[in-house]
Amino acid sequence: MPLPPTAAVLGNAVAALASTGLARQARPRHLRASARALRTTGTSAATLLALAAEHRPDAPGLVDDAGSLTFAQLDDLAARLTQGIAERYRPAQGATVAILCRNHRGWVAATVAAARLGANVVYLNTEFSGPQLAGVWERVKPDLLITDAEFLPLVPTGEVPTLVGWHDGEDLPVPTIDELAAEHTPFVPQGKVPAGKVTILTSGTTGTPKGAARKLSPMAVLSPAVTIIRRTGLRSGDPVSVAVPLFHGFGLAIWALALFVRCPVVLRRRFDPEQALADVAAHRVAFVAMVPVMLQRVLALPEPVRRAHDRRSLRTVLSGGSALRPELAERFMAEFGDVLYNGYGSSEIGIAALATPADLRAGAGTVGRPTIGVPVRILDDNRVPVPDGRSGTIFVGGQGHFEGHTTGATKEVVDGLMDTGDLGRLDAAGRLYVEGRADDMIVSGGENVYPQEVEDCLARHPAVADVAVLGVDDEEYGQRLVAFVVTRGEQPPAEELTAHVKANLARYKVPREIRFLGELPRTPTGKLLKRELPS
Repeated sequence: MPLPPTAAVLGNAVAALASTGLARQARPRHLRASARALRTTGTSAATLLALAAEHRPDAPGLVDDAGSLTFAQLDDLAARLTQGIAERYRPAQGATVAILCRNHRGWVAATVAAARLGANVVYLNTEFSGPQLAGVWERVKPDLLITDAEFLPLVPTGEVPTLVGWHDGEDLPVPTIDELAAEHTPFVPQGKVPAGKVTILTSGTTGTPKGAARKLSPMAVLSPAVTIIRRTGLRSGDPVSVAVPLFHGFGLAIWALALFVRCPVVLRRRFDPEQALADVAAHRVAFVAMVPVMLQRVLALPEPVRRAHDRRSLRTVLSGGSALRPELAERFMAEFGDVLYNGYGSSEIGIAALATPADLRAGAGTVGRPTIGVPVRILDDNRVPVPDGRSGTIFVGGQGHFEGHTTGATKEVVDGLMDTGDLGRLDAAGRLYVEGRADDMIVSGGENVYPQEVEDCLARHPAVADVAVLGVDDEEYGQRLVAFVVTRGEQPPAEELTAHVKANLARYKVPREIRFLGELPRTPTGKLLKRELPS
């Protein structure tokens, strides 16, 4: 008989902690500081960094485009920033901090400072356009914004106190986190700090960005952490490269895991495939987190470039964020060996499954077995479980569920399991296969795109009379957007229409192809007949 979910997680947690080497780092002198951190900030990022700084103060904690910091230096930066925010801005408990930063130390310091203050955190997507950010801003209504200097023109800095997390030496109208931290002593918590919510922005059914909010319980954090540790063999001190944006749930989860295991983290503000390989060689990276399009770009490098970098330290490449094509998985493992893992999850359910290299070899396209302690069921339209091998809607249990979208909407729950919105099946070995969305969502390069939002944008162009946007298979991006356009009057250049979308929406929502038609096939009620569109 299988163990109950909580017992399964706790049983595996003991083995996982032993395998990482964390237990061997504990000394009697650490007990007081560790207990204080756990008592004041719970299972937050603030606690994880405090524990890392207490146990491994002089060990490398972070490498980014500005250099490297030890765990103690990173903790000191975050503590001074926390005190600076507390003194200068005096945020009320439960205040909202919006973070609009690329991958660098400023993002880490901002995240930890918010946790130490008990603030709610909203991570903003750095790919959003000005209009998208304006729409999100109205709903989020932050009390403090921490942003990179490059995004200052896109945000209403005059409406809310603002700090700059990264800049390139230009004159700034607002202070930087480094300046604020330098002016203050480290923050010392006074009593228990209530845990704030973490909100990751996603897209709604209309494509309008919305937030998935949650408070992280110990079990919600422990389950995916234990699963990844047990299946990948991650050890304390293993350098981890997080190429995925940290505002994305996947990137955030892997960064938090690395901090929990006290691993140095390599961050780059922009992904470059050759730099990623150079980092593996220079920092002896053992674990890399990427979306499939990044794997594609690495394989697209000339063979001499790929071979020029020593990658013998690399034991795990975790793919997530969008579907991993079987063909891409096979090519990647042919080049790098059996180091590829494939994860499945979402902002609403957390990490639900993880495929090992053996799983990928045995079942092409699988996302692997469910996360330890997380039940996964395939249900039919009547919400009745279907037999192995039969397709249905994927429902996921566990304690990683979100609390609801910031719009007030939530997901259907059946017997404690939440609807993922995905269709899939389980095989006889318990491996999960995701067959696609139950709606019309397009996933391009790891980002979610809803056709209606792009259609509405194109329809605002004066030359567009009618438009439909679909996703078609693409080897590099998983899917690419194709717009079928009926023009009004003279046909404009396709580049004019794509430029129009780029000026109003995130870059990943720009169609990669425009096809002009005389009319779109529609029913009398206006429903698009997709099957009648040119292939």
